[in-house]
Amino acid sequence: MEKSTQDRFILFALWLLVFASSSQIMIISPILPRIGEQLGINETLQGTLVTAYAVLVGIMALVTGPISDKIGRRKILLYGAGGMAVALACHGLAVNYLSLLLVRSLAGMAGGILSGAAVSYVGDYFPYERRGWANGWIMSGIAMGQIIGIPLGTVLANEFGFRSPFLIFSVGMIGAFFLILRFVPQPNVELDKNDLTVITAIKKYIQMVKQPIVAAASLSYLTMFLSVSVFIVFLPTWLEKTFSVSGNQIASLFLVGGIANVITGPVVGRLSDTVGRKRMIITSCLGFSAIIYSSTLLITTFTIAYPVFFLIMVLVAMRISPFQALLTALVDSKQRGALMSLMIGIGQVGFGLGGAIAGPIYLHGGFAMNSIIGGTTILIMAFLVWRFLPEPKVSA
Repeated sequence: MEKSTQDRFILFALWLLVFASSSQIMIISPILPRIGEQLGINETLQGTLVTAYAVLVGIMALVTGPISDKIGRRKILLYGAGGMAVALACHGLAVNYLSLLLVRSLAGMAGGILSGAAVSYVGDYFPYERRGWANGWIMSGIAMGQIIGIPLGTVLANEFGFRSPFLIFSVGMIGAFFLILRFVPQPNVELDKNDLTVITAIKKYIQMVKQPIVAAASLSYLTMFLSVSVFIVFLPTWLEKTFSVSGNQIASLFLVGGIANVITGPVVGRLSDTVGRKRMIITSCLGFSAIIYSSTLLITTFTIAYPVFFLIMVLVAMRISPFQALLTALVDSKQRGALMSLMIGIGQVGFGLGGAIAGPIYLHGGFAMNSIIGGTTILIMAFLVWRFLPEPKVSA
């Protein structure tokens, strides 16, 4: 098989993996009201479904990172895809809050295995000057999840119950598993030959975090996910209650956001290969904070929510692939899996924390307070990236 053809198969396999994995995460927010209605879960506890997933992702990411450096990224992708397919299928068995919390935790464990794996694979397989382009295409799977997965999943949840979208995404994950098995090779990079124990893994993380650049990157990832979680988790609930819109209308909003992501992601990824990652990230953070600070003032009708959410998703896309490409250049291949898992793990802590506090903030301060906290947090990320993260000048 020619390399260009093989590259396309690799990108598609990882794209499908990201599509199914991200869709099952994002679907929680628009169908959260349906979950609450069908299982009798109040709004205060609904956020813990996000938290449980995020916490397990963080824990398993930290466990998996050093393992992937030793056994290779391909095996990790297969283990994660297979585990996620099973966990998503188990959502069909959830009958109450505790059982749903359990299966979301199982999905979080599989998500932790996968977290950072696709980005680390890109870092292993593609040269630095092509990583923005590759990440842009792969991460457009998130956007297609918004265009296809989230609207379809929301409609299915409204018509057939909240379990149905998770079963559909399980089928997609099975497809990703077999594509990886058939077409995705182990990159020809040096693996970590040191003995792998709990102690050596902990020491590896400690040594990494002691580096100022890695510490700054970790805080950046934390604030990025915290800001998004605080704002996004209860956005559909606020829109439904404020403008009396249906779940299907919320699905159409995510469709618009997905279109924005599809248009922006690959273009921004390639652009960041030439103009620099930091410039794209900081611009995104500043624009994102401005939009969500003023969101409750701007969105006076549900119709206005469409262009506002479109801009939000454009700015999110401007940040994701450049930031991930930047991170892959901070360490060599023997540490890349551990670094990306550390970043994702810390980011999921931020996402889980955001989900846990989003409900109480919404109930006691209104959605405007969610917007203020989200906007302030993303400004902190912009400062950290500007002040502490370097822009690599050579291939890594």
